[in-house]
Amino acid sequence: MSLTLYGGARTRASMPRWYLEEKGIPYRWVELNLQAGEHREPAFTAINPFAKLPALEDDGLEAPGGGPLRLFESGAILLHLAERFGGEFNPDLVGGPEQAAARRALVAQWLLFANATLAVALFVPSNREREFPRLMGVLDGLLADGRPLVGAQWGAADCAVQSYLAYLPIFFPQIDLVPWPGVRAAIASAQASAAYQRAMGSR
Repeated sequence: MSLTLYGGARTRASMPRWYLEEKGIPYRWVELNLQAGEHREPAFTAINPFAKLPALEDDGLEAPGGGPLRLFESGAILLHLAERFGGEFNPDLVGGPEQAAARRALVAQWLLFANATLAVALFVPSNREREFPRLMGVLDGLLADGRPLVGAQWGAADCAVQSYLAYLPIFFPQIDLVPWPGVRAAIASAQASAAYQRAMGSR
């Protein structure tokens, strides 16, 4: 059984790659040259027909149509990794089937929030002015105590949210984060992680 993660510079592949590195999950990294158009070649569009990165191939699972399981979208990849390799929803580890189902629902919620709400607030200028301060205020309160967003251990939800927050000093250094100490602490925690640094080396 092996995992292959496909990514490239300035893509969201750093998110699942950080998770893999942080959890010590073995994987093969394939970096595509976007400028050369490698993501549009048939070898890759067979994995993701939309020619977007990241994508994951898990040859330990057979897809419904045959062949290895192939996933695209960083949130879907993170959810799969959390469930199959991270033990985040293992009933024996989290207090039974009901707790496992609840945790899976909460992690899915945060992954959708990160990709559908937080990302839009950051990268769409009109939303950045209107939504960004409100979201930061709420997140700051939720992150103030430094605890994981779901459960007692750092996981996929934290990976997704912290990844987007850590984009702030990279892409928007002009934004003053002083009013949000919880957000700043979450960014600092990500930046201090050796696993995060290895994952970001691909950017």
